[in-house]
Amino acid sequence: MPILRQWAERHPEKIAARVAFSKDILTYGELDRRANGVTQILVWMGLTVGDGVAIMLDNDLTYFELLWGARRHGVYYTPVSTHLQPDEAAYIVRDSGAKIFFVAARFADTVRALKANNTNRCAIFVIGGSDDGSFDYAAELSRFDRMIEIGDGPVGKDFFYSSGTTGKPKGIKQPLFSSVRQAQASGDWVRSNFNFAQDTVYLSPAPLYHGAPLRFTMRTLESGGTAVIMTKFAAEPALAAIARYRVTHSQWVPTMFFRLLALSAEIRARYDLSSHRCAIHAAAPCPPVLKEQMIEWWGPIVWEYYAGSERNGATCISTAEWLAHRGSVGRACVGTIHILDEAQNELGPGQIGDVYFDGPQFVYHNDPEKTARSRNALGWSTIGDVGYVDEEGYLYLTDRRSHMIISGGVNIYPAEIEHRLALHPQVADVAVFGIPNPEYGEEVKAVVQLKNPSQASPALAQDLIAFCRAELSHVKCPRSIDFELELPRQENGKLFKHVLKQRYLQPA
Repeated sequence: MPILRQWAERHPEKIAARVAFSKDILTYGELDRRANGVTQILVWMGLTVGDGVAIMLDNDLTYFELLWGARRHGVYYTPVSTHLQPDEAAYIVRDSGAKIFFVAARFADTVRALKANNTNRCAIFVIGGSDDGSFDYAAELSRFDRMIEIGDGPVGKDFFYSSGTTGKPKGIKQPLFSSVRQAQASGDWVRSNFNFAQDTVYLSPAPLYHGAPLRFTMRTLESGGTAVIMTKFAAEPALAAIARYRVTHSQWVPTMFFRLLALSAEIRARYDLSSHRCAIHAAAPCPPVLKEQMIEWWGPIVWEYYAGSERNGATCISTAEWLAHRGSVGRACVGTIHILDEAQNELGPGQIGDVYFDGPQFVYHNDPEKTARSRNALGWSTIGDVGYVDEEGYLYLTDRRSHMIISGGVNIYPAEIEHRLALHPQVADVAVFGIPNPEYGEEVKAVVQLKNPSQASPALAQDLIAFCRAELSHVKCPRSIDFELELPRQENGKLFKHVLKQRYLQPA
């Protein structure tokens, strides 16, 4: 029996999920009924085990019925960022091979972009409205109000996209779970380390199209707890949500910590946080000073974990462990850590090398070469991070995947931005990289070589930023642009990007 059905039969009136500071709630009984209807829509539309759907919604409770409906039918689900440009979002829907696109009515531009190039003949279900040539989701769901029994077969799984070094997003895909039991077991590390259970009230302040917010809200529901969803993060409302809903668990990125700490002592004191017993952070490196300030404020409830969207392994670390191993991201809780040198020899404690996990397998969708590059001869996989382990097995990261920028917990790859700026008629050459930002961890910096250097000016820099924003998600675009007479390149064309970046790191 599906785990959601078990909770629905045991506690049909218990709140499974709610939107903070609104009247939007979803009980376990209602969620089970609606997810059952979604499964029937998938059957009616001809989807079979291993097929996929794509979802583009704001933080809306509809997300959960779609996810559970897909899981029950053994279907992959691909969340699409609401901040992507229409063509960017449509590309992900096409590349994923989704047979149905569930999309909020406000993303009409994305719907038009997909219809203009719908090579897979993906069906479109509009939520909160209707559109010519598309299905009205609410109307179709209402047709399937009869409960059906679901056998214990393959269980659907998320299929996320993250930016690729070639500039196009890359899908990250794992095999489906073979059974409900296997699906449940995959979350054992969350329940055992963070104590997710029936009494968990989990606050998710981030967008559900990101991996961690979506996966941890689903772990909450698997455990029979209650998920509290913020439509958008803001520091004081997050504290208010903890106090009002008696939140026990939460998850953050360092940028959120920065904004929470910026609140005055008077504002912080207004809210009763006594129910809060586990504050998890991940997604980006957290400056030790920032983490120490959060521990001083919230106490020894701060946990950190390290894992990629690839889910090839994971580590986690408690407050007490971190204070004894300052700067570590913890010991392995999924898979086994191996540190390898360039010749693929395993290194000892304290020696820096590439971080590999002997853990769950994944592939980069439609990119066998990238998949092969992520493996060694023993089948261990890496996502490109560099670090070392100490004598006790605690992992320390010393660098991140090549050239990637992490800004506010969002992974940004420079190549896509460089390709866009290179299209500008006044640009001869361009380099994009991350520089320190006290709030976001890193920000996007571009250095441009103009065809006519005499045209360099602050006004042109702003024009180039606007040119970038016209086609790319704003979070990917440079916050500032500098000009150089000539970028440092080798004779073979390779850019000495580290030389440029060092100029901006030294003053910081």
